[in-house]
Order: sequence, then structure tokens, then C-alpha cells
Amino acid sequence: MNTVRLNITLPASLNDEINHFAEELNEKKSHIIVSALEMYFDYLDIRVAEKRLNDNEPTFTLDEVRKELGL
Repeated sequence: MNTVRLNITLPASLNDEINHFAEELNEKKSHIIVSALEMYFDYLDIRVAEKRLNDNEPTFTLDEVRKELGL
């Protein structure tokens, strides 16, 4: 996995929570932050899908997708 180093600014209370969980779970802070961001991105994927559905974006049935892909 490729990684990059970031320098970010967080509210002190959020940093305190990260430190608490890192200590309690004996995990690195970076692991907790990565896990939290992955979960949040899953949530955003759902929000984007709901927005597209509400915006009447075209939808396709599974059979249509299979036919288009030749499956």
C-alpha cells in the first residue's frame, strides 16, 4: 500500500478522542484515522447514490448491466 504523510490541524477535543482510543485499543493513531475515514467514505458513497437517485439519474437493472457487459 502506498502511503503519504499529511500534516493536518484538528480540534484538540478530536485529538484527545483519537489518543484515547489509540491507547485503549493499543493501535496507532494513524490506523484509527484511516479506519474512520474509510467508514466515512462508505457513508459518503451512500449519500452520493441517494442524491443521484433523487436527481432522477438513469438506473439500470442487473439484467441490463449483464447484457451490456456480455455476461
